[in-house]
Amino acid sequence: MKEEKLLRGDPIAGGTAAGEVLVSADPINFYMVSPEKGTIIEKNHALENQVIAGKIVVFPIDKGSSVVQMDGLYQMSKFGNKPAGFVVLDLSTVLVSNAIIMDIPLIRMGQADYGRLCTGQRVKMDGDSGEIVFLT
Repeated sequence: MKEEKLLRGDPIAGGTAAGEVLVSADPINFYMVSPEKGTIIEKNHALENQVIAGKIVVFPIDKGSSVVQMDGLYQMSKFGNKPAGFVVLDLSTVLVSNAIIMDIPLIRMGQADYGRLCTGQRVKMDGDSGEIVFLT
């Protein structure tokens, strides 16, 4: 696969991941994900019934308390269905700590570059450098 440098954001949680991008217009509560299927089960969510397992999930910010967020990600991990990486506009201490504990790379992007990521793109992200590259 050919790599082409695309974007650079703020590195928040280290590690690398590659995969398909899935963009959500809505904040995500990971407790509202089916851990067995890796799908969003929250009613009326922009990604309702869509699989986030193994994806580079692009979303504005998380929502929910630390306990439910961590339990949701932990349960997903038990079933091998946690997301591969996170790209966000805004940070919460809950999201940062959960990404670090669950070993999920996390990058914060500015609005212009954040808007360049589209569902279906294949990318590689580096949570240590903040770089995101297209895979073509």
